[in-house]
Amino acid sequence: MFPWSRILLNGLALLCLGALAGAGSGSISEEELGSATVLDSLSIPTPGESLSALSKSGKLDWSARFRPPISTNFSSRAQMAINLGGLIADGYIAVEAQDSQQVKNIGKDIVSLAKPLGVQQEILNRGKSLTDFASEGKWDALKEELEATKNEAKAAMAENKDTGLVLLVTLGGWLRGTEALTGHLSEHYSPEGTRLLRQPGIARFFHERLDALPEKMREDSSVKKIRSKMDEIESALSFPRDSVLAADAVKALNQMVSDLLRQVSRKDAK
Repeated sequence: MFPWSRILLNGLALLCLGALAGAGSGSISEEELGSATVLDSLSIPTPGESLSALSKSGKLDWSARFRPPISTNFSSRAQMAINLGGLIADGYIAVEAQDSQQVKNIGKDIVSLAKPLGVQQEILNRGKSLTDFASEGKWDALKEELEATKNEAKAAMAENKDTGLVLLVTLGGWLRGTEALTGHLSEHYSPEGTRLLRQPGIARFFHERLDALPEKMREDSSVKKIRSKMDEIESALSFPRDSVLAADAVKALNQMVSDLLRQVSRKDAK
């Protein structure tokens, strides 16, 4: 892989993690974000490890964060990429819930989306391991394999110069992670837990990169839907460092992101 590809992948992988956890104050500063996108080598925890940050306050019912199956039959590659990212996030949630059947079901959907994006082989190369680990209950190994699957898919896209799709895959995972986190906090409100939602740098990064996409991709109906909500999402995640979000604000954010994901996961999204 060319160095620039590794730079991009590492930076975007770190951004994806920020959806469900953060270091220290639960947020990633603009300065840290800038460093993440230019460093060629980063020590990045897996999204599974980040998900576990929510468990510090007690055992969580991860199965409550499952969502209904989504369509995998889209005509737009941009829409495919957004939903592939969401499905990968679903995979991490299923692993945390230790639900082997859910992992297998999500794995099949990931393969369905990977083929038209040109990364099916990278997914299939690890598909058997994912199934075997799920059947055997090897959850730690499964987390590592899922992380490797995600990275290989992004690497293949980057090598094909589909950097816009890499961005959209990461965005889809970040939005799905935000939905899961706000969903949990809506049902089990914790003022301290809302600090994990303070992500002004990440929100701004996605906002700016979406606006800078090539016109055809930028004007894709699913991308336009997300772009139309990025001002509100960025504003919601940009509260002061010494503040927390009120319960009604968390619920409003969850509703907005949930509605957005439902819209972009519909086959006939217009």
